[in-house]
Amino acid sequence: MTTISLKVPDILDTRLAEEANRRRTSKSAVVRECVEKMLLKPGKGQATSCLDLAGDLAGCLSGPRDIASNPKYLEDFGL
Repeated sequence: MTTISLKVPDILDTRLAEEANRRRTSKSAVVRECVEKMLLKPGKGQATSCLDLAGDLAGCLSGPRDIASNPKYLEDFGL
C-alpha cells in the first residue's frame, strides 16, 4: 500500500476524527473509503444498479410484504 500525505482544514480534520471515532476505526480508513467511493462513482466506469440509485428509499415504506404477488390486493382493480 502506498502512503500519501495531505493537508486538510481544521474543521475537516475535526469532522474526520469524529467520524473515525464513531466508526471505531482510523482516520486513514475513513479517508480511503471516501476516496474510493468518489473515484468509483457512476460515470467513472462502474455500473449503477436501481438499488444504488434509490438505496435511501429501500425499506422506507410499511405494508404487506406480498403486495405484488397476492391476488387479494388486486380485487379492487378488476382482476
